[in-house]
Amino acid sequence: MEWNFETAENLARALRAGDVTSAELTDAAIARVERDDQAINAICVPDFDRARDAARDADRARARGEGPGADRPLLGIPVTVKESYNVAGLPTTWGMPLHRDYVPAEDALQVSRLKAAGAVVLGKTNVPLGLQDVQSFNAIYGTTNNPWDHGRTAGGSSGGSAAALASGFGALSIGSDLAGSLRTPAHFCGIYAHKPTLGLAPSRGMVPPEAPALPVDLDLAVVGPMARTARDLTLLLDVMAGPDPLTSGVAHSVTLPPARHERLRDFRVLVLDEHPLLPTGAAVRAGVGRVADALIGGGARVDRRSPLLPDLTEAGLIYMQLLASGSSAQFPDAWYEQLRARAAGLAADDRSLDAARLRGTVLSHRDWIEVNNRREAHRHGWRRLFAEYDAVVCPITPTPAFPHDHHPDPLERLIAIDGVAYPYFDQLVWAGLPTMPGLPATAVPAGRSPEGLPVGVQIVGPMHEDRTPLRLAELLEREIGGFQAPEQGVPGRTAPPRGTRG
Repeated sequence: MEWNFETAENLARALRAGDVTSAELTDAAIARVERDDQAINAICVPDFDRARDAARDADRARARGEGPGADRPLLGIPVTVKESYNVAGLPTTWGMPLHRDYVPAEDALQVSRLKAAGAVVLGKTNVPLGLQDVQSFNAIYGTTNNPWDHGRTAGGSSGGSAAALASGFGALSIGSDLAGSLRTPAHFCGIYAHKPTLGLAPSRGMVPPEAPALPVDLDLAVVGPMARTARDLTLLLDVMAGPDPLTSGVAHSVTLPPARHERLRDFRVLVLDEHPLLPTGAAVRAGVGRVADALIGGGARVDRRSPLLPDLTEAGLIYMQLLASGSSAQFPDAWYEQLRARAAGLAADDRSLDAARLRGTVLSHRDWIEVNNRREAHRHGWRRLFAEYDAVVCPITPTPAFPHDHHPDPLERLIAIDGVAYPYFDQLVWAGLPTMPGLPATAVPAGRSPEGLPVGVQIVGPMHEDRTPLRLAELLEREIGGFQAPEQGVPGRTAPPRGTRG
């Protein structure tokens, strides 16, 4: 039987029934990586020897009477881990050549949780330089290609994880998300991902190389699950969620409220496909439309506009300022002063996204507090909206996966939306919509573009009610279908060699 594209839920069932062993699943996954990953380049740091050892340990545990259950729900299931997580004995570089030889001594907290749940870690997946791109390529590990079209990006910064899942390299993966880094690769590769409520899953040990693995309260960023089904997202989120014991004194436990509804016809959904700051491409609008039609067909209440929706223009500008403000603390003084001078030269009425990013880069603490106060007003607006609606469906980015663009200055890159060019980082406005207020958002497949590329949408839910968008994702999967295994890229396309920038 072909196990590589089975869900984690089905693999757990097969392991319990004795239909397969963890050693067999692990060998099958490794064989597929060795066969196909030369073209995809998703697994940048394989850990196959230790994976086989872990699989044998899982089989021995099962022989003693253990099995995949509440205590070890992932026992024997092959998974991957984003390169940015510390894994003891493996390099953590974040794609930065200066740190190519850094090897942490301890696992990140989420890696420890995976292992405690019985998962078999196959290796680490590729990322962009410093995790700061919508693509996944770097000078150490090369370029990760989209499994649907090797000439296109798999997304970033969790692009290696998304490509691995789409290629059958493990049943689950863990990533992170600051600017769509879970959701955009899921959208580009046709898989599922969940950006949890801010702070729900601790990130200790998902830190830049050589930085101390301390518990921190991140402003925008989260860590979260990636999978090939919505139910698998929930399975993995339950492993990841819960307070950090270093700060809480509490063992791994969390109680999330149940989904608001169990039946599709009971959901109240606001559907959006237009943003005032950036057009949405036709292929993505069509994907949103397919989801809206499925919701209506299933009896859900669907609205296309609401006066309760917080102002999207202001939301986009606030998000870009907060995003940029978190990146400048380590800038050299001379560079920072140049940016301050450029920001001071902006016209007072310049409300472009480029201007918001520049202003955000040099925000004083006083000005940051003012921007944060505006964010709190938006959070209250979302609370009011979610008293009337259960979820918001909207795009993740304005286009499907785009061709590789490795221009050395990302600010010089452009994104083409239905043939019209826009600043490259403007494509983050949809991803930023739930990120700025810290809301949960589930990325789900929504069909394909006319060129055959995956198209996804995100389901945004109320704060701390992650199970609501996850349940709606599960119900939609039954209506419109979910993950499909990709074809082997576009004929004639070849992957850039490993170790090159592509």
